Amino acid sequence: MNAYTFLAPRQIVFGWGRRTELGTLAATLGRRVFLVSGSRTLERTGVVEELATIIRQAGLDLLGFPVPSREPEVRDVDELVGTFRSLNPTPDDVVIAVGGGATIDLAKAAAALATNRQGESVEDFLEGVGRGLQIISPPLSFIAVPTTAGTGAEATKNSVISSNSPAVDQKADVANRPAPYKKSLRSDSMVPRLVLIDPELTISVPSETTAYTGMDAITQLIESFISRRAAPIPQTLCQQGLKLAVPALATAVADGSQRQPREAMSHAALLSGMALANSGLGLAHGVAAALGVTCSVPHGLACAVMLPSALRINRDVSRDQLAELEQLFDPACSDPAEAADRFIHRIESLCATVKIPTRLREIGVQKEQIPGLVKGSRGNSMSGNPRDVSDMELSALLEQLW
Repeated sequence: MNAYTFLAPRQIVFGWGRRTELGTLAATLGRRVFLVSGSRTLERTGVVEELATIIRQAGLDLLGFPVPSREPEVRDVDELVGTFRSLNPTPDDVVIAVGGGATIDLAKAAAALATNRQGESVEDFLEGVGRGLQIISPPLSFIAVPTTAGTGAEATKNSVISSNSPAVDQKADVANRPAPYKKSLRSDSMVPRLVLIDPELTISVPSETTAYTGMDAITQLIESFISRRAAPIPQTLCQQGLKLAVPALATAVADGSQRQPREAMSHAALLSGMALANSGLGLAHGVAAALGVTCSVPHGLACAVMLPSALRINRDVSRDQLAELEQLFDPACSDPAEAADRFIHRIESLCATVKIPTRLREIGVQKEQIPGLVKGSRGNSMSGNPRDVSDMELSALLEQLW
């Protein structure tokens, strides 16, 4: 057996309605709470104020920080870090993020950089584009309260940050403008201290968002299972997550008010986060990052569109693993080649059921953008793909998918 390391949140609190415990849980970590919220829907419906009341009732001081609901950009992180630092944070401070993966990533990055002042911007710490600075000091205690079921950001050791160069003078020479990117701030110490998952908070998520985030979780579970860095504990989590998510997603999309599918998807998303944090991802996520930066495609949608093609290009080298996943649903299918093909078809059928587009042109990609997508796909996720994929091969795949 290969050597491995496994990282996970120190404490996970899961269950319908368990948000009522948030104040008591936060009090075990500190006395002052920075509540970061990114869901306008939950603010309008009073959920954020409900959580604020629960925190205050535990005797904690509370400061609220509404943040943009978009995927976090460098400027968003730098602004929130500056705000946190201006409050003279101490080890008695706790950052709580309430929202989807974007909110959790933003707050997680700010909690880390509030105590690491060696850089001028989060960009100095980002993989592949910054100055190579590392997280040295322990971040502020961090609690994640996800309100969508998809990214698994509540269980990961990184924050995904984008830069679309908004501050660059649009009249300047295009060749001198910084290239847009989506990169990670990463440290083992960024794994949340505590995760509170209340699937009831996902009830208000629209069906389209449920489909996209759910397919993101499923993509993470599959890619982590077949990753070249796959390890025993994450693979077991992936199997459990897929057994929950694949049957539940279509129901959650069709009727989001049902408790059982919402619980299944929330738990699967958590497992996908722990899996990817320890095993990495693959081609679908590699291209999804480029689609987000270059074409502004929502992350879950990008993953879902790419997943069937990623499975097919990896089919031969991952045949036995894909067959093992199919046997979770059809134990009688014992022929590895047939089982692998059936699993790919199962995922394609699920994508069709939840109305995932099948062509890049349907999600706003221009054909002339494909070379940029190929270049932008070369990141940490692609390095975990089970087989090497050349630029020429990836270009051909994207051309075919267009």
